[in-house]
Amino acid sequence: MTGTPRHFLNLDDFTGGELRGMLELARELKTGLAEGKRPQLLKDKVLAMIFERQSTRTRVSFDVGMRQLGGETLMLSGQEMQLAREETLEDTARVMSRYVDAIMIRILSHQDLLDLAGAATVPVINGLTRRAHPCQVMADVMTFEEHRGNIRGAKIAWVGDSNNVLASWVNAAELFGCSLSIAVPEDYWPEKDLMGDIQNAGDAVRLITDPHEAVRDADLVITDTWVSMGDTDAAERRRDLKPYRVDTNLMAGASKDALFMHCLPAHRGDEVTDEVIDGPQSVVFDEAENRLHAQKAILCWAFGVGNL
Repeated sequence: MTGTPRHFLNLDDFTGGELRGMLELARELKTGLAEGKRPQLLKDKVLAMIFERQSTRTRVSFDVGMRQLGGETLMLSGQEMQLAREETLEDTARVMSRYVDAIMIRILSHQDLLDLAGAATVPVINGLTRRAHPCQVMADVMTFEEHRGNIRGAKIAWVGDSNNVLASWVNAAELFGCSLSIAVPEDYWPEKDLMGDIQNAGDAVRLITDPHEAVRDADLVITDTWVSMGDTDAAERRRDLKPYRVDTNLMAGASKDALFMHCLPAHRGDEVTDEVIDGPQSVVFDEAENRLHAQKAILCWAFGVGNL
């Protein structure tokens, strides 16, 4: 590609209008796919997918999405590459940019993502870092709007631990015009960068400790796993976060037609009960499916096709 590459690293790099354009295309692509249409918008393009850790939804949705758009994928893990022998991310980015048309990376260090993108001359897409998970929240917003219409003015509740998905929801609350109530135990409150984003969001986002207060009259209740890859304090986390489990009692405090979301994988019986995740208010599998459609639109944006 010529010119400055179009990276998709964090939601706050965009305006609400730019993200809206991607979501509109995602809906068009989803509708078209159901009708048997597979526009070859990325024909002959190759996406390299680099994974530091295990992945199900990110790996499969990007792989299938790229193929449905006419492109190809190359799956790589950090242990298979010279990164395992301490080649720098910058050198890796410079080389990969000469082989492929775009890079999607799932890596824990957000700074490593920024270093890779800074040296790459092709688009880089954030598949997940510890700091942010923007592709997931684009799929979440898409899913909410499929079921409840425009998210502007909606009341969103986050319950449990503070993590990368929450960080991207903080950005989304400002960009899409919804409110976000976050219930997290004080000992698990966000780290400095995320806390700064919450404070800068003003009235759009509030941070409290009471999960019942957070979900009161909420249109959407979201949680995530309490134990992430690399955590060594699982027993302690389960003990401290048990009062934040999303069960039918907690959901009863939300709006009567509130939706429930979880980015998966879920640890059933920890952060959410079977009755909720398998219940009529749960849209977790629609949410998982929409990773495919939202990311196809993000890929199109990165390549400047599909009127984006």
